[in-house]
Amino acid sequence: MKIERLSHDKIRIFLTFDDLTERGIQKYDMWREIPKVHELFNELMDQAYSELGFDTNGPLAVEVFAMPAQGMVVIVTKGKHSEKQGSYADDEDEDVFEMEVTLEESDLISYTFNDFEHVIAAAKRIGPQYTDAGVLYAYQNKWVLQLEYESEDDRQFDNLVSVLSEFGEANSYTDAVLSEYGKVVIAEGAIGVIRAQFA
Repeated sequence: MKIERLSHDKIRIFLTFDDLTERGIQKYDMWREIPKVHELFNELMDQAYSELGFDTNGPLAVEVFAMPAQGMVVIVTKGKHSEKQGSYADDEDEDVFEMEVTLEESDLISYTFNDFEHVIAAAKRIGPQYTDAGVLYAYQNKWVLQLEYESEDDRQFDNLVSVLSEFGEANSYTDAVLSEYGKVVIAEGAIGVIRAQFA
Protein backbone atom coordinates (compact mmCIF):
# COMPACT_ATOMS: atom_id res chain seq x y z
CA MET A 1 0.00 0.00 0.00
CA LYS A 2 1.42 3.36 -1.01
CA ILE A 3 -0.08 6.80 -0.34
CA GLU A 4 1.03 10.06 -1.92
CA ARG A 5 -0.28 13.60 -1.95
CA LEU A 6 -1.20 15.05 -5.35
CA SER A 7 -2.34 18.45 -4.04
CA HIS A 8 -3.52 19.97 -0.76
CA ASP A 9 -6.97 18.40 -1.19
CA LYS A 10 -6.17 15.26 -3.22
CA ILE A 11 -4.27 12.04 -2.50
CA ARG A 12 -3.62 8.86 -4.45
CA ILE A 13 -3.46 5.42 -2.87
CA PHE A 14 -2.06 2.40 -4.67
CA LEU A 15 -3.24 -1.02 -3.51
CA THR A 16 -1.65 -4.13 -4.97
CA PHE A 17 -3.77 -7.23 -5.41
CA ASP A 18 -1.72 -8.71 -2.52
CA ASP A 19 -2.87 -5.82 -0.28
CA LEU A 20 -6.47 -6.76 -1.06
CA THR A 21 -5.92 -10.51 -0.64
CA GLU A 22 -4.34 -9.98 2.79
CA ARG A 23 -7.58 -8.32 3.89
CA GLY A 24 -9.79 -11.02 2.37
CA ILE A 25 -11.01 -8.69 -0.39
CA GLN A 26 -11.34 -9.72 -4.01
CA LYS A 27 -10.98 -7.17 -6.79
CA TYR A 28 -14.73 -7.15 -7.51
CA ASP A 29 -15.60 -6.65 -3.83
CA MET A 30 -14.57 -3.01 -4.32
CA TRP A 31 -17.82 -2.62 -6.29
CA ARG A 32 -19.89 -3.91 -3.35
CA GLU A 33 -20.91 -2.26 -0.13
CA ILE A 34 -19.59 -4.81 2.36
CA PRO A 35 -18.00 -4.43 5.83
CA LYS A 36 -14.51 -5.45 4.64
CA VAL A 37 -14.50 -2.63 2.08
CA HIS A 38 -15.67 -0.14 4.73
CA GLU A 39 -12.85 -1.34 7.00
CA LEU A 40 -10.35 -0.93 4.17
CA PHE A 41 -11.50 2.65 3.45
CA ASN A 42 -11.29 3.49 7.17
CA GLU A 43 -7.77 2.04 7.30
CA LEU A 44 -6.75 4.02 4.20
CA MET A 45 -8.09 7.28 5.65
CA ASP A 46 -6.35 6.66 9.00
CA GLN A 47 -3.08 5.99 7.19
CA ALA A 48 -3.51 9.08 4.98
CA TYR A 49 -3.98 11.19 8.09
CA SER A 50 -1.03 9.70 9.99
CA GLU A 51 1.40 9.76 7.02
CA LEU A 52 0.35 12.93 5.21
CA GLY A 53 -1.82 14.85 7.66
CA PHE A 54 -4.69 14.50 5.18
CA ASP A 55 -7.80 15.53 7.09
CA THR A 56 -10.77 13.29 6.27
CA ASN A 57 -13.45 15.39 7.96
CA GLY A 58 -16.22 16.40 5.60
CA PRO A 59 -17.24 15.00 2.23
CA LEU A 60 -14.75 12.96 0.21
CA ALA A 61 -15.01 12.02 -3.47
CA VAL A 62 -13.37 8.63 -3.96
CA GLU A 63 -12.47 7.29 -7.40
CA VAL A 64 -11.38 3.66 -7.60
CA PHE A 65 -9.66 2.42 -10.74
CA ALA A 66 -8.91 -1.27 -11.31
CA MET A 67 -5.83 -1.71 -13.48
CA PRO A 68 -5.11 -5.17 -14.90
CA ALA A 69 -1.40 -5.50 -14.13
CA GLN A 70 -0.97 -3.12 -11.23
CA GLY A 71 -3.84 -3.40 -8.75
CA MET A 72 -6.24 -0.71 -7.60
CA VAL A 73 -5.72 3.04 -7.64
CA VAL A 74 -7.83 5.06 -5.21
CA ILE A 75 -7.95 8.83 -5.71
CA VAL A 76 -9.49 10.75 -2.81
CA THR A 77 -10.51 14.40 -3.20
CA LYS A 78 -11.85 16.54 -0.35
CA GLY A 79 -15.00 18.59 -0.54
CA LYS A 80 -16.68 17.58 -3.80
CA HIS A 81 -20.33 16.57 -3.91
CA SER A 82 -22.11 14.80 -6.70
CA GLU A 83 -25.67 13.54 -6.50
CA LYS A 84 -25.13 11.22 -9.46
CA GLN A 85 -22.65 8.99 -7.64
CA GLY A 86 -23.51 6.35 -5.07
CA SER A 87 -22.29 7.07 -1.58
CA TYR A 88 -20.62 5.10 1.16
CA ALA A 89 -21.13 6.35 4.68
CA ASP A 90 -19.76 4.47 7.65
CA ASP A 91 -22.68 4.22 10.08
CA GLU A 92 -20.46 4.63 13.14
CA ASP A 93 -18.41 7.50 11.77
CA GLU A 94 -21.05 9.25 9.71
CA ASP A 95 -20.19 12.70 11.03
CA VAL A 96 -16.46 12.11 10.63
CA PHE A 97 -16.53 11.59 6.90
CA GLU A 98 -18.81 10.48 4.11
CA MET A 99 -17.57 9.05 0.87
CA GLU A 100 -19.01 9.29 -2.59
CA VAL A 101 -17.47 6.49 -4.61
CA THR A 102 -16.96 6.22 -8.35
CA LEU A 103 -15.70 2.85 -9.55
CA GLU A 104 -14.10 2.29 -12.90
CA GLU A 105 -12.29 -0.64 -14.43
CA SER A 106 -9.47 0.27 -16.74
CA ASP A 107 -7.70 -1.75 -19.42
CA LEU A 108 -4.78 0.63 -19.06
CA ILE A 109 -1.35 -0.86 -18.46
CA SER A 110 1.09 1.70 -17.11
CA TYR A 111 4.85 1.25 -16.67
CA THR A 112 7.62 3.56 -15.50
CA PHE A 113 11.12 3.47 -17.02
CA ASN A 114 14.17 5.09 -15.45
CA ASP A 115 16.04 5.40 -18.75
CA PHE A 116 14.83 6.11 -22.29
CA GLU A 117 17.02 3.23 -23.52
CA HIS A 118 14.78 0.90 -21.51
CA VAL A 119 11.70 2.34 -23.24
CA ILE A 120 13.34 1.66 -26.63
CA ALA A 121 14.28 -1.90 -25.65
CA ALA A 122 10.73 -2.64 -24.44
CA ALA A 123 9.18 -1.12 -27.59
CA LYS A 124 11.43 -3.29 -29.79
CA ARG A 125 10.41 -6.43 -27.91
CA ILE A 126 6.64 -5.87 -27.84
CA GLY A 127 6.83 -4.46 -31.34
CA PRO A 128 4.59 -5.46 -34.21
CA GLN A 129 1.46 -6.34 -32.18
CA TYR A 130 1.37 -2.92 -30.53
CA THR A 131 2.68 -0.59 -33.26
CA ASP A 132 -0.37 1.69 -33.07
CA ALA A 133 -0.55 1.58 -29.28
CA GLY A 134 0.77 3.62 -26.42
CA VAL A 135 1.18 7.10 -25.03
CA LEU A 136 4.56 8.17 -23.67
CA TYR A 137 4.80 10.72 -20.84
CA ALA A 138 7.64 12.40 -19.02
CA TYR A 139 6.77 12.47 -15.32
CA GLN A 140 8.91 13.03 -12.22
CA ASN A 141 12.16 12.71 -14.22
CA LYS A 142 11.13 9.31 -15.60
CA TRP A 143 9.36 7.93 -18.65
CA VAL A 144 5.85 6.50 -18.36
CA LEU A 145 4.38 4.30 -21.09
CA GLN A 146 0.67 3.58 -21.05
CA LEU A 147 -1.08 1.02 -23.24
CA GLU A 148 -4.74 0.15 -23.61
CA TYR A 149 -5.03 -3.64 -23.44
CA GLU A 150 -8.06 -5.00 -25.27
CA SER A 151 -7.32 -8.68 -25.98
CA GLU A 152 -9.01 -11.52 -24.09
CA ASP A 153 -5.90 -13.68 -24.55
CA ASP A 154 -4.40 -14.26 -21.08
CA ARG A 155 -1.16 -15.64 -22.49
CA GLN A 156 -0.64 -12.58 -24.68
CA PHE A 157 -1.35 -10.35 -21.67
CA ASP A 158 1.16 -12.28 -19.52
CA ASN A 159 3.81 -11.97 -22.26
CA LEU A 160 3.23 -8.21 -22.57
CA VAL A 161 3.45 -7.65 -18.82
CA SER A 162 6.51 -9.90 -18.61
CA VAL A 163 8.41 -7.86 -21.23
CA LEU A 164 7.40 -4.51 -19.73
CA SER A 165 8.39 -5.73 -16.26
CA GLU A 166 11.82 -6.72 -17.56
CA PHE A 167 12.61 -3.12 -18.50
CA GLY A 168 10.30 -1.06 -16.29
CA GLU A 169 8.11 -1.11 -13.22
CA ALA A 170 4.31 -1.20 -13.01
CA ASN A 171 2.91 2.05 -11.64
CA SER A 172 -0.42 3.31 -10.38
CA TYR A 173 -0.74 6.43 -12.53
CA THR A 174 -4.02 7.08 -14.27
CA ASP A 175 -4.00 8.96 -17.57
CA ALA A 176 -5.81 11.82 -15.79
CA VAL A 177 -2.93 12.23 -13.32
CA LEU A 178 -0.32 12.09 -16.09
CA SER A 179 -2.22 14.55 -18.26
CA GLU A 180 -2.44 17.00 -15.38
CA TYR A 181 1.00 16.65 -13.81
CA GLY A 182 3.18 15.11 -16.53
CA LYS A 183 4.17 16.04 -20.05
CA VAL A 184 2.98 14.16 -23.14
CA VAL A 185 6.00 13.18 -25.23
CA ILE A 186 4.28 10.95 -27.82
CA ALA A 187 0.50 11.34 -27.84
CA GLU A 188 -0.42 8.22 -29.84
CA GLY A 189 1.17 5.17 -31.41
CA ALA A 190 4.17 5.56 -29.12
CA ILE A 191 5.43 2.00 -29.71
CA GLY A 192 5.48 2.46 -33.49
CA VAL A 193 7.04 5.92 -33.27
CA ILE A 194 9.81 4.70 -30.98
CA ARG A 195 10.51 1.66 -33.16
CA ALA A 196 10.62 3.82 -36.30
CA GLN A 197 12.87 6.50 -34.79
CA PHE A 198 15.21 4.39 -32.69
CA ALA A 199 15.29 0.90 -34.25
